[in-house]
This record gives sequence, C-alpha cells and structure tokens, in this order.
Amino acid sequence: MNSKRTSLQRFRLKRALEILAKKEGRGTELVSLYVPPGRQISEVLAMLRLEYGTASNIKSNVTRKNVQDAITRVSQRLKLFKEAPENGLVIFCGAIPQNGPGSERLETYVLIPPEPIKIYLYRCDARFHTEHLEEFLKEKETYGILVLDSSAAAYAILRGRRLEIVREITSGIPGKHRAGGQSAARFQRLREAKVVEYFKRVGTHANEIFLEIPDLKGILLGGPGPTKQDFEKGGYLHYTLKDKVAATLDTAYVGEPGVKEIVDRAPEILSRVRYVEEKRIVQEFLYEIGHNTGLATYGEEEVRRSLEAGAVKTLLLSEGLDVVRVTVRCTVCDYTKQETMHSRSLQGFEQGLSGQPCPQCKTPTLQIAEVKELIEDLAEVAEKAGSDVEIISTETEEGVMLRDSFGGTAATLRFKPPNQ
Repeated sequence: MNSKRTSLQRFRLKRALEILAKKEGRGTELVSLYVPPGRQISEVLAMLRLEYGTASNIKSNVTRKNVQDAITRVSQRLKLFKEAPENGLVIFCGAIPQNGPGSERLETYVLIPPEPIKIYLYRCDARFHTEHLEEFLKEKETYGILVLDSSAAAYAILRGRRLEIVREITSGIPGKHRAGGQSAARFQRLREAKVVEYFKRVGTHANEIFLEIPDLKGILLGGPGPTKQDFEKGGYLHYTLKDKVAATLDTAYVGEPGVKEIVDRAPEILSRVRYVEEKRIVQEFLYEIGHNTGLATYGEEEVRRSLEAGAVKTLLLSEGLDVVRVTVRCTVCDYTKQETMHSRSLQGFEQGLSGQPCPQCKTPTLQIAEVKELIEDLAEVAEKAGSDVEIISTETEEGVMLRDSFGGTAATLRFKPPNQ
C-alpha cells in the first residue's frame, strides 16, 4: 500500500462505512460479499449461482425478487474483475427502502480494502456486514508515556492521533531541606523510604495502565533530573513493560506539559504515529507561510489553481471540512456551473434553483447534476496531478488551526506558481 495515501484511503473507507452503517433492508435482503486475494473469481461466481437457486425457495415474492436481483448485480460487478485485487474485494448490494414499503431501490457498493482481507464471506441479512472492514480503521500504533520527577508523575496513552492523559499522581516526598529538630541522617533515611514507596506506586499505576493495552508498541519515559533513571533502574516496572521502554528523555516539566514535550521531542521513535505525523505535516506548511517563502498556499481557489498548475507537493485537507462542490446543469442547453458551499446550505440552494432562468438559454431548467464532498473533489484533482494528499484530523492543535484559521484547505508547493 502506498503510505503517502494512507490517510486518504482511511478517510474514504471511514466515509463509506458511515454511509453503509445507515442502510437497512427489509428482512434479509442485503448481500455482503468478501473475496480475499487469491480466491478464484470463477469459484465465487459459481457459489453465487447456487445462492441464486436457493433464493428461489423464498416464499415472499418481494423478498425473493430483491435477493435474486442483488445476487445478479453482485455477479455482474464481479465479472468486471479477471482476478481478485491484491487486497481482495468487498461488494455490498441490496434493495434499500427510500420512503416506506414499495420504495426500495437497488444500491451497490464496491470497495477495495486498504490492506489484504483474510475472510471469505457471503451473507444475506437486514444490514450490511461491515465489521471486517472496520478493523482497518483501528489505530495500529500505541505508545505509553510516563513522565515523573520527585514531586509527581503523569501517565498518557498515544494511540494513532489521539493523546490521552489517563492519570496523574503526587509523590508525597518531602523537600531536601529537613525540618528543625531532626537529624540529617534520620531525615535522609525517611526521605529515601518515601522515594522507594513513591517509585512502587509509580510502577503499580504504570503496570495497571499499560499492561491492559494489548497492542502496546513501546513506552516513553521522561522527566526533569535523574529521577526517571533511578526509577527505571529500580525494577519497579513489570518485566514485559521494562523491555518496551523505547527511550528515556529529559523534559523541563512534568504533568501534561511534560507529556506534550515528550511527544514533540521523540519524532524519530513516534514517526509512524499519526498524531506526530499530522503535527509535522501542518508545521511544515506553517513554516512556509510564516517565512513567506511563497511555497505554501491556502483557501479553495488558490489551492485549486496551484493543483491545476502542477505546483502542489502536499495537499492538506481537514477532516472537519463540511463543504461540498455542487455542479449545476441546464437540461436544455449545455450551460454548467460549479459552486462550493457548506453541506447544510445545499437544501436551500436547491430550492432556490426552482424557477431560476438559465443564464445562457433563459429557460427555468437548472438542476443539480452532482454533489461531491470538497475533500473528495480536491483529492481527485491532486491524485491526477501526482500530489500527495493528507487528511488532517482535528485531534491536534495544528489540525484545529488548519480548519479554523486556514479554512481546512491548504498546500505546500514544489515551486511558486506563475500567478504568484
């Protein structure tokens, strides 16, 4: 799989599964078919012919027709493939009610998984079986973060894009200056005992939190001063966690600021974690904008111009971008126009077209011909131009900035376009 398109593939799969999850059939009329790589298409077609014959025994005329129509449509789509793609093939098809009984419309969805599927499945049900594809949306990289000094400790989990502070504790260790009336030796012994007790608590909490994570990739240990090294050497972590300590880093702070400092300072270890990757991608864009190099742009019109000029190196699109690209066409002449708007404005825009004369032939025959998410529209242009596409979440501060300050559409450039 092309790693440069991972976030776009993930976005497309997520959107498709959201749409499919809302589909419900009448009875068991929805067909789900998973074809793994290596499975012969002819073998699958033979199975579908058998299922078509079995469906002829269904008593309800409507259900029988809908199931057989769905099997026929799936077979037609399957015949377009000489062999299963390298990641396999998933087809969903069924009669979906549009507005009550009798309004069913046959809908078909063909998906190429982002990674190879292992399951071979045919199922007729009242819903589409998407759970095997949903596995691909789960974050694969998970790191534990522990930041401590002699006063406090903080625990965090970095899973893909999401950073979660899960626990903070204080040490209860007295300062290094003893109270009056107490010998220095006695004070030191009491303090050392408190340190050991604190380290045991730190280890217990770490074991409780991190041992529960089945896919834990590693642990990042940090904090100001030598406390973290003393803790690590003391064997307070469970042996399986001790083996997963990927790095020990100096930080200026503990608590949440210390956790964020570790994330910022460990990119070489966390390079595959999406949270860090997204911060880096947006920061590269911000650097070009901040230094006025001319190698970055933002806003739909400017970005589209740069894409068409072949100048875009990386297209940045916010996952929070709720905007569509609408194509309006006259049904009498060849007049066409495109407009961009928030999806919530679409219904009012469509109502406003009713009775509006065409600017070219003056007849009131304007209709919406196509509605496409702006993300998908720009991503398709970028793919044709050979530009990388990054879908940026709003889980990071940089991601929120991309959405709120730059309209959710930005790009870093290979060269300055001629119009700049």
